Parts: sequence; structure tokens; C-alpha cells
Amino acid sequence: MAIPPKLLIRGGSISAGHGVSKSYVDILKELLLPRGIDVMNRSRHLETSFDGIRTFNADIAEFKPDILLIHFGIDDAFQYVYRSEFQENLVQMIRAARLDFDPFICLVTSHTFTNSYDMDAVNIFYGSLRIVATDLDCKLIPIHSYWAGYLQTYNLRNDDLVLSDSRYPNEKGHQLIAKAVMNSLNGILATFKN
Repeated sequence: MAIPPKLLIRGGSISAGHGVSKSYVDILKELLLPRGIDVMNRSRHLETSFDGIRTFNADIAEFKPDILLIHFGIDDAFQYVYRSEFQENLVQMIRAARLDFDPFICLVTSHTFTNSYDMDAVNIFYGSLRIVATDLDCKLIPIHSYWAGYLQTYNLRNDDLVLSDSRYPNEKGHQLIAKAVMNSLNGILATFKN
């Protein structure tokens, strides 16, 4: 009998569930528990990709996950991390993980913003995630595209899915993120059955 893979999520405020009682990570844990999949969340409020590098050994390498989901970007964008620094931090985390325990790696974007200046800022980071995912053969989970499509399909406003501080999704927004991540994870998890 195959041992179920371990999934570790490392990111900042959104994956840490800031401002909500039930985050998308909590939902993933509930969905994956019946399949015996251990979901570990090593995300913390206001942490950036620099923190991901700084705590790599304690937060990621120590657990040697089979699947590593990296969800930085929003805190980086609003704490004025340069795009080039963000990109390099992602590359360092991915290379360190592959050298140490070689997990399947997913890079995750976040939601959309109503404010065009905020959206322009985070789009730079979403672009960096896309570049790194392509260059280093990682799976990109484009939450922002899924989110925008959902808003259009159901004739909703962005404000319907975020807290008063629009950097953070509300519980309905987290449900949407969980659905998008789970759609990608189902395909990835199928490869571990062999």
C-alpha cells in the first residue's frame, strides 16, 4: 500500500488565514484528511519570500514534503520587496528543496484587486511567479485568473470576496481559493498513486 504524500504550504498572510476563522488551508486539510494526506501549514502573517528563505530549514526542509506549495507575493508587493528579489528568493527556495528532498513544487498567485494601482503592483509579482514556474518547471496555480472568471460568471464584485483590507480574502474568498488549489492538487495527487 502506497504511503500518502505529505503536502506543505509555505507563504504569508493569505495562506496563514489572516482575518478569517477558516482559511483555504483549513479547507484543504478537511478535504484531504479522508485520503490520509498530511497537510502542514508553515505560513505566517506578513511574512515575505525573504522569510521563506530565512526559515527554509525549519519550516520546509525539516518536514521533507512530497508536495511543496509556495504562496508568497501579496505581502512582498505591499512591503516593497523588489520584483527581482522576490524572483530570486523563489528560485533559491525551489533549488534548495530540489537538492534536499525533490518535492513536486507549486507556485500560487492570489486574488485580484479593484484598485488598479494595487492590481498593477501585484501583477508584477504574479508575472514573476509565472516566469519562475516556467523556467524551473513548477506547477503554477493562477488563482487570480480563476478568481476573475468567478467574479464575471456570478456577476460579483471583488469586494464580495475580500475583507475591508482588500489584501486579504474573506471566508468566501478562501473557499474559492481552496477550490482552485484543489482542482490542481487532484491531478498532482493522482501521480502519487503509482
